[in-house]
Amino acid sequence: MPESGHASPVRAASAAIASYTIWGLSPIFYKLLGFAGAAEIVLHRAVWSVPTLALVIWLARSWSSVVSVLTRPKTLGLLVFSGILIAGNWWLFIFAVQTDQVLEVSLGYYINPLMNVAVGIIVFRESFGWWRAAAIGLAAIGVINQILTVGSLPLIALALAGSFTVYAYIRKTIAVDGRVGLFVETLVIFLPSLIVLSFIETSPAGHFTDGPLQAFLLIMAGPMTVAPLLLFIIGARGLHFATVGILQFLAPTLQFAVAVAYGEPFTAAHALTFAFIWAGLACFTVSMLRRRKVQST
Repeated sequence: MPESGHASPVRAASAAIASYTIWGLSPIFYKLLGFAGAAEIVLHRAVWSVPTLALVIWLARSWSSVVSVLTRPKTLGLLVFSGILIAGNWWLFIFAVQTDQVLEVSLGYYINPLMNVAVGIIVFRESFGWWRAAAIGLAAIGVINQILTVGSLPLIALALAGSFTVYAYIRKTIAVDGRVGLFVETLVIFLPSLIVLSFIETSPAGHFTDGPLQAFLLIMAGPMTVAPLLLFIIGARGLHFATVGILQFLAPTLQFAVAVAYGEPFTAAHALTFAFIWAGLACFTVSMLRRRKVQST
């Protein structure tokens, strides 16, 4: 059951589903930003996320927590690193969308929870178990199949999954509220992003002044970054971990649908890769449900 003061299960589930739906359909939004380059969009994401998050921090009355983080050098240093890491993840995601590689994005976010399992086993010494072993093994076979039959290592998928796994690991080690952590992360990259963006937008390479629609879409990159995270926080606080773990498959499933809808190549070899990954995720789900059952008895 959710803790006192947390969202009701229905509200939490609705928020979690909304967050994963936004993440899953976000490639459509970033395809609308095809007039700008991936680097320019990432800079706008960083810049416009700050005022959006500042409003959230103000409404939550969390400024004291922000000041506390800014006065703790070790925590601040980790958030600087995680901010750079997530900015790189953002760039790779947008680059993949703009180059019609959403299928690899989907594959990466399917692999991500299985990478988290591997980190949990290796770093946090969590129990292994046959279901978890099968999940990781099937995912590895899927990647090997991609190399042998498709003829290429899914670098974007592995880089997205790997960078987000490292990011999640860092954030797991920092006792900071999700909203405060994201605000500080974006705050530390805000000034350099704003400086670089000012040079880009005052040159022929910039697109912010191309017209009101272009400016609006670039500004919306900030709220599009913040909104799903805030919804996720509401959901995660009111739902069991196993429930959140299962719901997270909604985002890559929607990304997969977007890729197919936009006509990206999907061969029998790709289907086999995804089949292995999906089988691994099925084992992962069984593992979570079994652990949940044991904990509730």
